[in-house]
Amino acid sequence: MSHTPLYDAIGTTYTATRRTDPRIAAQLWAALGDAQTVLNVGAGTGSYEPGDRDVTAVEPSAVMRAQRPAGAARCVAGVAENLPFPDQSFDAAMAFATIDHWQDPFAGLREMQRVARRIVVFTKDFSTLNDFWLDRDYVPERATLLAGRPPFSELALAAGARVEPVPIPWDCTDGFYEAYWCRPEAYLNEDIRRGMSIWARVGAAAEQRAVRRLRADIASGRWAERNHELVGLNEAELGVRLLIA
Repeated sequence: MSHTPLYDAIGTTYTATRRTDPRIAAQLWAALGDAQTVLNVGAGTGSYEPGDRDVTAVEPSAVMRAQRPAGAARCVAGVAENLPFPDQSFDAAMAFATIDHWQDPFAGLREMQRVARRIVVFTKDFSTLNDFWLDRDYVPERATLLAGRPPFSELALAAGARVEPVPIPWDCTDGFYEAYWCRPEAYLNEDIRRGMSIWARVGAAAEQRAVRRLRADIASGRWAERNHELVGLNEAELGVRLLIA
């Protein structure tokens, strides 16, 4: 389904919890190369839009568009699968944490490549789900959301893209799902969870069960025992990727 109704419902907290992390931004902006005109597809509230380039944004959700800060790039209503621009209108097109919500990700990638000479897509290789303790031990339902979705390898192949791993800093300032990999207490905070689409998608019962189990495991020391290898790491590799083509 389209991600518009989902983000109209959950997007009201995004400016508080989904802030640009400078280290991830640096990697993404480097991948844009020397592009001066950039299209941001599924732009949300404007995170990761480079301030030193001419950016145009596309976002289907009115709630998200309304939260874009003063001075943000021009944003038009539209979806990835039908971008309202002529061929080769931009030096580059970027998409950050949005492709998994597109109705047809292959069509969206084709459209990005139609309107831009380079594309950069921030997404996740879901074949690595068991690498993250939250998926493995608390939210097994996430795997069921992948039914019928094309695997990461097929998306990369279709786009002719090279793949770049995106390590997640221990103190990541952008509150996406994997961001708190060494700060498990954060997932107990409802305001933080509201900035992650996964909880609305798995449903309230799965969310509350996961929170109860995680709270108990943190209190008992079981979480720390299970995840002792994370202690002292500055960053983690959790399947987050850039597709660059």
